[in-house]
Amino acid sequence: MKLLIRYGLFPFMLLAVNGGALLLIARDTPKLWLLALLVAAIALMFVAERIQPYNSDFNRSHNDLGRDFCHFIVNKAGEQVTLLLLPLLVTLAPFSSAWPDNWPFALQVIAAVIVLDLGITLAHYWSHHVPLLWRFHAVHHSVKRFYGFNGLMKHPLHQAFETSVGALPLILIGIPVDVAVAMTFCVAIQLLLQHSNADMRIGALKYIFATNEIHRFHHRKEKGIGDVNFGLFLVIWDYLLGTFCYESRDRAFISGEIGIGSEPDYPQDYLGQLIRPFQAKRGNTF
Repeated sequence: MKLLIRYGLFPFMLLAVNGGALLLIARDTPKLWLLALLVAAIALMFVAERIQPYNSDFNRSHNDLGRDFCHFIVNKAGEQVTLLLLPLLVTLAPFSSAWPDNWPFALQVIAAVIVLDLGITLAHYWSHHVPLLWRFHAVHHSVKRFYGFNGLMKHPLHQAFETSVGALPLILIGIPVDVAVAMTFCVAIQLLLQHSNADMRIGALKYIFATNEIHRFHHRKEKGIGDVNFGLFLVIWDYLLGTFCYESRDRAFISGEIGIGSEPDYPQDYLGQLIRPFQAKRGNTF
């Protein structure tokens, strides 16, 4: 079972779970089935993290489960509001007829994910270098451990910023709602994979996909050291930005290395994290 998780979890989530979602959406299945698939994927990740953990201490609650659940609910609700508004936004788009709707559905989703990934990567990069953006992005970096639910631990305003930068080009060319729904599901699965505490190995594919093995380097708290590996799905953008980093498989991370080095007392409660960006200016350091 441990070997199955180590080498099979990533392809299963990437291909089978996302593929199942695309099939449900293409067949216009009620959205509750899509929600059930997402819940099942989250449950699977939690089980995998306990059977084959990267760091057993990351599985221990740091009094953060309730807070992270609040972030998850609020940010997923924000995504749903955006999807509800999407038909109206597309009708206002100046190039709405440019969408390649004659492509196979899966290919449309893949193309949308790649465009979104570029926008989110740039927004993420800017959030580490523009002090105003860092104030809000710091919420995500305040984590004390690395596990699946960390992916949607974001200030809702920063979540809106990243989504806007990533989705705007797609809206301008008229992305269909069903493609946007599939893309949003793929993002949720990728956030689980990227922040998972499961000890996954994908070999040379880590130089293509932005998995947890790569993303751990991004969450180091030392000043400037974490300004690497900004991509959500792919690392190609980090190659182009000159920010790709992978030291060694033997490089082990512990809880004390994760967080914001310059702000060790960053609020750990949900309301405190919502308020913190408005309290004082923040630099772009860790």
